[in-house]
Amino acid sequence: MSQPGPSELSAQVRLAIPLAAQQIGFQLMGMVDAAMLGRYDDVALAAAGVGNNLLFVSSSLGWGVVMGLDTVLPQAIGGGRHDDARRALGGGLRLAILTGLACTLVVLATPLILGLAGVPADVANDARVYVDLRAFGMVPFLVSIALRSYLAARNVTRPLIIAMIAGNVANALLDIVLIYGAGPIPALGIAGAAIATVSVQLALVAIYFAGVRAIDGNAPRPASTRRDLAEIMHYGIPISGQMFAEIGIFGVSTVLAARLGKIPAGAHSVALNLASFTFSVAVGIGSATSVRVGHAIGAGDRALARRRGILGLKIGIAITSCFAAVFVVVPGALAALFTDQPAVIAATIPLLQIAALFQLSDGAQAIAAGALRGIGDTRATFIGNVVGHYGIGLAISLALAFGAGMGAPGLWWGLSAGLSVTATYLVLRFRAQTQPQSVPRATPT
Repeated sequence: MSQPGPSELSAQVRLAIPLAAQQIGFQLMGMVDAAMLGRYDDVALAAAGVGNNLLFVSSSLGWGVVMGLDTVLPQAIGGGRHDDARRALGGGLRLAILTGLACTLVVLATPLILGLAGVPADVANDARVYVDLRAFGMVPFLVSIALRSYLAARNVTRPLIIAMIAGNVANALLDIVLIYGAGPIPALGIAGAAIATVSVQLALVAIYFAGVRAIDGNAPRPASTRRDLAEIMHYGIPISGQMFAEIGIFGVSTVLAARLGKIPAGAHSVALNLASFTFSVAVGIGSATSVRVGHAIGAGDRALARRRGILGLKIGIAITSCFAAVFVVVPGALAALFTDQPAVIAATIPLLQIAALFQLSDGAQAIAAGALRGIGDTRATFIGNVVGHYGIGLAISLALAFGAGMGAPGLWWGLSAGLSVTATYLVLRFRAQTQPQSVPRATPT
């Protein structure tokens, strides 16, 4: 098998950098919100954390469905079927609105579980305000996912970078004004943070729409059909299951860490924030890999799809190795960015050292999942996450954390094992599926 040349490497890196930067931008928005609310009120900070978890879980199903476009659009564009791609975008926007409305109803109902979960009344009340306001951003959020998928598939990344920069600046300014108040605007606290986030979501949609219009001009978009929606859902529904499984395992680990005490729970939260930040880079590389692999499949070049997928994995391993080294060398300094409590910092250090070990597998599974989306094998990502995280990782976490008395490090060894198994399965699956005559068809049977 020939090695990818400099032009292939540069093309993949040029797409991966803005997509990874955008993921980092979203992480930064959340960190700024937390920092602002933490200086406003401890109850508001806790309520926003609870509310964001409810929102993330509720939106993941609709998010995954719309991400079916990550298979459909690159394959259509790679095959030169630009009208099909534009029609698929129309179908994706319809799905985004429909699933967004359904997710909105789910989001509005989620605060009902807070009382059953024993959440303190003041935190639950603030979380309810936050969730109710953020529900208005559900449809815009899913619409932005569809538009972003189209822009990436067309290798147009400038609107994504503009949106990332403008969104972070606007979010910070709106947080200052709306959370703390300014002039005639009263301090709105957690409600202000929610309004700021929804406002930024609407602005991102406008930027993305402008980017799409710059590509397609004012030509009318071909009308989408039920077959278009069915094709997107064919690939998107397994992605929904995958995302729900991924979110679920870290949600379970957070609950288990809370049962171990305040210090282990705090250390778990800090380490998870840092690991999520580095993971966002791998997600961006995975998105670029999905596009590049999908283009090759659309053009009917299986060998090129295989090379691009492996190239994405190599890029990811190189970058996540650097993150792993940082986690090993300066874990205490990293933990101190999030807390000034010596006991929590000390408890975070061993978790970051474990996280350093699974940086490679965490990055590999994210990028391999992107490569599999590119060829249309989205069911494998769902199966791999369920078996790896729940069949193996969770069992090891419970055995080590509680059975062996290892506490939070035991939880993280289990997470590491689950990620490693998932990564191994997905990488092997991609290699098997890109053997000659083995790539799934671009349309559902």
